[in-house]
Amino acid sequence: MTEIGFHYNARDKLNYACRLVRKAVNTRGLRVVVVGDARSLDVVDAALWQLSPVDFVAHCRDDAPAHVVARSAVVLSSQGADAASLPHREMLVNLGLEVPAGFERYERMIDIVSDEANDRQVGRSRWRHYADRGYTIQPHDFAKSS
Repeated sequence: MTEIGFHYNARDKLNYACRLVRKAVNTRGLRVVVVGDARSLDVVDAALWQLSPVDFVAHCRDDAPAHVVARSAVVLSSQGADAASLPHREMLVNLGLEVPAGFERYERMIDIVSDEANDRQVGRSRWRHYADRGYTIQPHDFAKSS
């Protein structure tokens, strides 16, 4: 069963996502899919390109040629796309408002929620979705860690 981490009250969830992805790839050697809306993916894409050469993370969009997707450590996938159709299965990072399609096929998913009211509200719905299906959720509250 997929291990679910729920990271909420993030002041800057896109910056946090970049740090999380960098650590997952460069420290743990994981292959990661990041799901979100187009604007969020643009921000994450630009931020990953701005990492130092030592911290660079190879990444691409989900519509890149199959051989590029297969070789990239990180794939940025549009919200609503079926993340299960991608070759990576280790870690899924959700920046979107919806439960990612195919999340249950991943070893681990991190759902990131900002401290904004609307994002928190839809985040609660996703939490209920996971809990109602029997997933154990590992919470991480940024408000308690500041």
